[in-house]
Amino acid sequence: MRARLILEDGTVCVGKAIGATSESIGEVVFNTGLTGYQEVISDPSYCGQIVVMTYPLVGNYGINRDDFESVRPFIHGFVVREHCDVPSNWRNSKTLDELLKMYDIPGIAGVDTRMLTRKIRHFGTLRGIITTSEAPAEELIATLQASKLMTDQVSRVSTKSVFSSPGNGHRIALVDFGSKHGILRELTKRGCDVVVVPYNTTAEEIRRIEPDGIMLSNGPGDPKDVPEAIQMIRDILGEYPLFGICLGHQLLSLAKGADTQKMKFGHRGGNQPVKELTTGRTYITSQNHGYAVTAESIEGTGLEVTHISLNDDTIEGVRDVANRAFSVQYHPEAAPGPYDSGYLFDQFLDMIAKAKEAKTHA
Repeated sequence: MRARLILEDGTVCVGKAIGATSESIGEVVFNTGLTGYQEVISDPSYCGQIVVMTYPLVGNYGINRDDFESVRPFIHGFVVREHCDVPSNWRNSKTLDELLKMYDIPGIAGVDTRMLTRKIRHFGTLRGIITTSEAPAEELIATLQASKLMTDQVSRVSTKSVFSSPGNGHRIALVDFGSKHGILRELTKRGCDVVVVPYNTTAEEIRRIEPDGIMLSNGPGDPKDVPEAIQMIRDILGEYPLFGICLGHQLLSLAKGADTQKMKFGHRGGNQPVKELTTGRTYITSQNHGYAVTAESIEGTGLEVTHISLNDDTIEGVRDVANRAFSVQYHPEAAPGPYDSGYLFDQFLDMIAKAKEAKTHA
């Protein structure tokens, strides 16, 4: 079946439909990963977005039971150059097409993803629509231009109730703004007693859990669309060691008085170089974000920049020594991507151990 991807600037891409035969509007972004399309599709941070994969062949190893990063995908569309409908891998249980159909996600194959990526890099992210209808392009473009991007993504992807992943180690309150399963895996494999709470949990509700530390997860959208989380962080900062990832990094920065801004096309992929300023070491990181903390807003906040992107010098990490808090813009749990930055979880747990020891001797 024929499908079309139409952008708000009038660009029309015609290809073959994969996934659901439906219509969906979203922000068109690109991911530079060579593999890991299952994790990309199931990353809640892509809620509201149509993802273009820059690697030309997608679907060749199928879909398996174990590599999901959330209970269900939240992307609004999937765009590939070539779709493999006969995957080969010993873990394969279904095709990419079957997964997209299962969750009513439209996709399109056979389009020039190189052209789309260059367009997004030049003009910035654009709204787009994937459709299998035969409606005139002019009519669809008018619908697209009249549409507004979502602002409630976090409430859509966050857990609706508190749940726990018991362990014998430190108790961590994981605030779920759209958390990937990889974060929970990293904490549980270190023996942590993890309590996952919704995005709008108050500081008082977190105190009742009696955590040893607080983790702020990744998530979709503009951090300024989650004011209740910013207030919670302000209310509780300094009481417990705190570690923020991606959206959690932006929310911590906003809570401290810094500012964020929308990037031209963001960072999305598993090959993003980041420099750790204290050691001078470079890490290859997994990233997925369209907003960043502005460098000029850091002064006077009590935050110290710890990491920067070697591609564009944007801030990739901050710390608040006085309040035992730190955060990074990238994903140390990877999935997909390199595991070079897993040591940050160990630093977080070491911070908790030292805080507990200091409290014992106080």
